[in-house]
Amino acid sequence: MQAQDQYIPGACNIGRSEIKRREQTGWFGLILTVLLSGMFVFLNAPRLWRLIIFIPATMAAIGFLQAHMHFCAYFGMRGVFNFSPEVGKTDTVEQAEFRAMDRRKAWRIIIYSVIIGVIVAVAAYYLPGGH
Repeated sequence: MQAQDQYIPGACNIGRSEIKRREQTGWFGLILTVLLSGMFVFLNAPRLWRLIIFIPATMAAIGFLQAHMHFCAYFGMRGVFNFSPEVGKTDTVEQAEFRAMDRRKAWRIIIYSVIIGVIVAVAAYYLPGGH
């Protein structure tokens, strides 16, 4: 899927450089999730400790979902967008209707990410070993 090069309310609020940053966040969260899961199994960690996996799993989910959807949840909540090559440089969404559409999209991404984090944490809880 090719990155959009313009702001589309409720659909696309980041360009290539921001998308790449979200992908990096997703990979970092995924690697951390796998490493922690392996460590918990190897160390025979108590099952409740395994629920910590929720944090990096949610981080991975939010990174990958934002990259895939070309939409930053944080930017959507703040009413800004960025299509410049400079990461973090933003322009303001002027129309209230567009900001509302962006907030709805941001909440969907956040909710999906939390659900994925919970599913991964519950799966980690039931991995072999632990007490």
